[in-house]
Amino acid sequence: MHFSTRLLTGVCLFAGAASLQAELPAAMGPFLEDHCVQCHDADEKKGGLDLDALTFDLKDAKTFAEWVKVHDRMAEHEMPPKKKRQPKPAEADVFLKQLAGTLVAADRERAAGEGRAIWRRLNRYEYENTLRDLLDAPWLEVKVMLPEDGEAFRFNKVGEALDISHVQMARYLGAADYALREVMARQNWKPETTVTRYYAREQKAFAGKAKFSEFNRSAERATFPMLDNAADLPALEGTGPMTVGPADAEKRDREAFGVVASSYEPIELKFSSFRAPRAGRYKLRFSAYSFWAAPESEKAWWKPDRKNLSAGRTREPVSIYAATPPHLLRKLGAFDVTPEPGVQELDVWLLAGETIQPDAARLFRSRPGNPGGWHNPLAEKDGQPGVAFRWMEVEGPIIAQWPTVGHTLLFGDLPPKFDGKTFEAVPNDPHADAARLLKTFLDRAYRQPVADSDVQRFLAVIEGAMNSGSSFTEAMLAGYSAVLCSPGFVCREEKPGALDDYALASRLAYFLWNSPPDEPLRAAAARSELRKPEVLRAQTDRLLADPRSRRFVNAFLDYWLDLRKAEATSPDATLYPDYYLDDLLVESAVEETQSFFAELVKANLPASNLVASDFAMLNERLAAHYDLATNAKIADRSGESDGSAGRDAATPLVEGVAIRRVQLPPESVRGGLMTQASVLKVTANGTTTSPVLRGAWIMERIIGKPPPPQPASVPNIDPDTRGATTIREQLAKHRSEENCALCHTKIDPAGFALENFDVLGGWRDRYRAVGDGERVKGYGKNGLDYTFHLAQPVDGSGTLPGGGDFKNIGELKQLLLKDERQIARNLAKQLLVFATGAPVRFGDRPELEQILDHSSANHYAVRTLIHAIVQSSLFQNK
Repeated sequence: MHFSTRLLTGVCLFAGAASLQAELPAAMGPFLEDHCVQCHDADEKKGGLDLDALTFDLKDAKTFAEWVKVHDRMAEHEMPPKKKRQPKPAEADVFLKQLAGTLVAADRERAAGEGRAIWRRLNRYEYENTLRDLLDAPWLEVKVMLPEDGEAFRFNKVGEALDISHVQMARYLGAADYALREVMARQNWKPETTVTRYYAREQKAFAGKAKFSEFNRSAERATFPMLDNAADLPALEGTGPMTVGPADAEKRDREAFGVVASSYEPIELKFSSFRAPRAGRYKLRFSAYSFWAAPESEKAWWKPDRKNLSAGRTREPVSIYAATPPHLLRKLGAFDVTPEPGVQELDVWLLAGETIQPDAARLFRSRPGNPGGWHNPLAEKDGQPGVAFRWMEVEGPIIAQWPTVGHTLLFGDLPPKFDGKTFEAVPNDPHADAARLLKTFLDRAYRQPVADSDVQRFLAVIEGAMNSGSSFTEAMLAGYSAVLCSPGFVCREEKPGALDDYALASRLAYFLWNSPPDEPLRAAAARSELRKPEVLRAQTDRLLADPRSRRFVNAFLDYWLDLRKAEATSPDATLYPDYYLDDLLVESAVEETQSFFAELVKANLPASNLVASDFAMLNERLAAHYDLATNAKIADRSGESDGSAGRDAATPLVEGVAIRRVQLPPESVRGGLMTQASVLKVTANGTTTSPVLRGAWIMERIIGKPPPPQPASVPNIDPDTRGATTIREQLAKHRSEENCALCHTKIDPAGFALENFDVLGGWRDRYRAVGDGERVKGYGKNGLDYTFHLAQPVDGSGTLPGGGDFKNIGELKQLLLKDERQIARNLAKQLLVFATGAPVRFGDRPELEQILDHSSANHYAVRTLIHAIVQSSLFQNK
């Protein structure tokens, strides 16, 4: 019996049993018999595909996926293999069209009954943002109370991975109760906004002669009292007080504490006298400046002479962190200090009990007693830079209204009763007041009109609590907590078919804000106007223009590019001491990628910029890391160095800690995502790089053609950190095996082009290695000598599987840009998963191509793509 007859017979057995069943089109059987079955029958089963056993039951998900694989391998000309007899183009075209048409029809029939996306709950980031917006409490931190979310199709927004368990519901209940109590008033009057100054020389770590003498004996000589640009000798030598205190206000304001090393226990400066009295908004002001410390001696030029200080020569970046003892830090912002003393201000949200810790981020991190001594890597023959802190001023808490929006939402205008720290709302009529307050709360909390049955359901919780002896306040909190854990709040409820205006408003808001719709969006939904194209377009632009759209950018990149893992590994202290402990570099790298994508959206730039752009989002630290200077070549390509030791000290292309758009020189290797430090860091392990991992990452994340998963029986290849062989040489041996060559031919080439970039994206011509070899001269950020040497040269050339040789990353970018539509197609697919909570299935492909068609006129500009997605039926239907 021929294959086509066998398959048709199998189809007939179940054709009448299911509505999604489709008969095998007439031309498909003979085609498969002619070109496929020889290798994919019950005997051969090449690639695990047995066409003898494969039915055409497209209702079965696994069977459907197999036929999609058959289609795609054929469409990509991967099958039949080139050594086999090839079908005529017209014959193959007919086969693909018939198979595609059948698959699309089956997929759309399924979606019509079930919807593209399944019912899902909010992930923990969305839940936190939703509580923040509902209760007007931007400082709320509740996601840490909730279990980690599952991931599917790369994102944490897909229902298949967002299950609900008893444990999760208990955590949601705890988070809801915490949030509600955090916004309750604890006193009958508005807390006073005060302005308090905290002097650096009066902080606990430095107060008192005994305390300071410990640091005075430190080998680093890293901290010292100053008065303007000179050492405060009485305080330094212990012959006078550490501070004159309030007795001399003018001098007290000039007193400072200087540091030539950044925050690293135990020499760090902490404004620990301040602890935020309550969660909320504060303004922090810092008086600081940079200075210059002459060398102790010609022989010990890297040690500062604390008695020979002068005005600074450079601006210095300072990072500010909120600290929760013992070691939890949360970055609040950054600014530059200059040689001229000045005051810098940050507008921040603090949690109750947090204190403030500044970090002179560029300075080295020293540890007392390092074996073998230390050297400040920033020290020059005539001295080294430092930062002096005078004081921090705190204004706050800044409260716009009292009672707060959150408290008023919970208890309206009911008169309060306070008993110490306990609040109790005093109702006039407990039943009537509970019903009124609950209805108001539900109207705000739910993202669609509230039914009376919903009110009654939660009112029963409140009345049951009061009947059990709970106070009115506690009973209301029980009811509100129940609301915040109910499906109407926790879940995205969407019905199959076209979304109604309220569901559409929620989908748009959680797409572009990662949080619920605001009043203007809800009002448009209430007027049934949101489905009008012009209204939806205007609302999309409004949401993108709002600062909350940065939530979308950050959340999208956290999962698409794995930016959330940027700090999961640390650069190896032996191989990369120049990166080790460099928080400013890592933080700047993440901000670069976030700002880059935000710029693509804001300026509506073509998607091709994801691969190659003529600009980058840089600050001074990144510009130095990328070897960008105004009067120097971009990088030394001679092969004599790895691009990190002995870098050109020319004037940086940009100055300061702020990220801004910078035009790249024509010869720069930077531009696009692939050569950004954050991406190169998350695709490395801190010690070595792998062309396999980076190549697979590019194919999957940027190109949208993911390689098959690595077989469990095939071990990873670990690069040789001793430098005897290169990873290219190791992979060549690996690819000599036929089963390995098929995948590695696709994966490795793009990864080879990135081998010129180390574990944190610095340029290299040669690998670093440990062991024997001539050491590179230099000092790490920890002040210790480099102990690595330069080993084998890097070869960044390769050949793409479809043809096209490249010598370096620049030529690879140009080859990838030949298929600009595929770059845009992949971006659109990632955005669709993020926006709708469902992957782009086979039946969605025609609509995806329409989205690309709508965006092609301006080269698939990113904002245009977002508009096309929002206007599409894929977005506007479940």
